[in-house]
Amino acid sequence: MPTPPLNLRAAGDRIERLLDELAACGDPKPRAIAEELIRQITELYGAALGRVLELARGDSFLEERLASDDLLGSLLVLHGLHPESLETRVRRALESVRPVLGAHKGDVELVDIDPVANAVRLRLLGSCDGCPSSTVTLQMAVERAILEAAPEVAIIDVDQPSNRGVATPVMLTKKPVFEECPAGIAG
Repeated sequence: MPTPPLNLRAAGDRIERLLDELAACGDPKPRAIAEELIRQITELYGAALGRVLELARGDSFLEERLASDDLLGSLLVLHGLHPESLETRVRRALESVRPVLGAHKGDVELVDIDPVANAVRLRLLGSCDGCPSSTVTLQMAVERAILEAAPEVAIIDVDQPSNRGVATPVMLTKKPVFEECPAGIAG
């Protein structure tokens, strides 16, 4: 029987709550030890994933299956090992939602990607352009697809027309950006 998928966000939140509980104990040493333990385990798993990719190299079917698996794909991103570029994954995500947008005579265009800021800029096209429900459509379909394919994306900006016909950016998503993972997990 297949293993049920792990909710990565819930697991990350749970790790953070446990570390916060350790911090609440008053003694910083247990939290520091737990953070170092997490770092060491993360490095070990990252090295193991790198080895799996080395062994799969040349088998394009296996490489694709590993990269497209939700859990493995997210872990590959975390460790900087994902074989597909950020742009490739974002473009694939947009292709997956085009049928939904097309049903409303709309489309979405990738304007720009800033891999340093992990930011994506989009433009709505067709009937979705200026439609009052465009933001809702993007939140529900486009944003989810992008974040599933590229969990490292922190900002999704959407060019929306203003009353004067000039496009103005509308920020849909802004995840907190940390110097390091708040749970102390090193990639």
